[in-house]
Amino acid sequence: MMKRLDADDPCPARDGFVMPAEWATHARTWMCWPCRVEAWGGPDGLLRARQALARVARAISSFEPVTLAARPSDSAEAQLATSGKVEIIELPLDDSWARDSGPTFLIGPDGARAAVQWEFNAWGNKYQPWAEDAQFATRAADDTGVRVYRAPLVCEGGAIHTDGQGTLITTEQCLLNPNRNPHLSQQQIEERLALFTGARRILWLGEGFSDDETDGHIDNIACFAAPGRILVGVPSARSHPDFEPVMELIRRLKSARDAEGRAFEIVEVEQPRSVGQDSRGRPLQASYINFYLANGGLVMPGFDDRNDEAARTILSDCFPGRDVLQIEALDIVAGGGGIHCITQQEPA
Repeated sequence: MMKRLDADDPCPARDGFVMPAEWATHARTWMCWPCRVEAWGGPDGLLRARQALARVARAISSFEPVTLAARPSDSAEAQLATSGKVEIIELPLDDSWARDSGPTFLIGPDGARAAVQWEFNAWGNKYQPWAEDAQFATRAADDTGVRVYRAPLVCEGGAIHTDGQGTLITTEQCLLNPNRNPHLSQQQIEERLALFTGARRILWLGEGFSDDETDGHIDNIACFAAPGRILVGVPSARSHPDFEPVMELIRRLKSARDAEGRAFEIVEVEQPRSVGQDSRGRPLQASYINFYLANGGLVMPGFDDRNDEAARTILSDCFPGRDVLQIEALDIVAGGGGIHCITQQEPA
């Protein structure tokens, strides 16, 4: 049962901690070695996912250290696949998405760091078991040696995104979903997000997205490129089921202001034109927004699609001075996530 939040409970915001922007300098990247066969539709899909994740890990390691958590029985394979370029740490795991089950790292006074352990229920009880992933954030934070705050809120890292200056974006579809926090009101959820991320303004960006796997994680739809600037993935066809929800999201952003009172510059990124299906017959949630910022670099997905190069150009323009690596990501997306979903930054 979810713990109640009392006025005198320790909370990051009360102690001066905030969730930094993803472009802040990292100490390292956390990742998890794929292990849930069901998510990938069978052993062949799992093998392809592991190969794709290894390519991403090796790419990120050219910019910053990578720590890859793996089940003890998988650690040798993970070490071989990543060519010795990453640190392998043996931990019990249920699944592969370090963004969602991993710690949300915070920075505080005098350079102190901390981490949030959100309540985790496998994206609304979609998979069993999840007990190990529900402890992964704490175990990773313990390895880092930072204080852990336990948040009384079911939340995944991919459900929230911040500009590092007090503005946080999320979707009603995810955090207000009955499968996450049925006993909390929107106001209570906002209070918990504010107390555990340091956010001063929370923008709710809609519902009705076709992503049933995560129930509309924001990191597949929109993200900050800088304070006051938001990248939005726009479906390439009006017939796409996400077209109207994305148009509503853009309408909301145009009338909103951030925590500093700024209007938003919206940068639209046309999504892939060709969208396949996963092993369960659902549309693949292929999104160029699901990229990862590393120190001096940007690792983004490619989908063997004619929009790949245009998306690369837009992201390069938004993050000047960074080396942009585009990596084939369909085998990752087949499991329900993307490059951002398999990574979690630890700030320096």
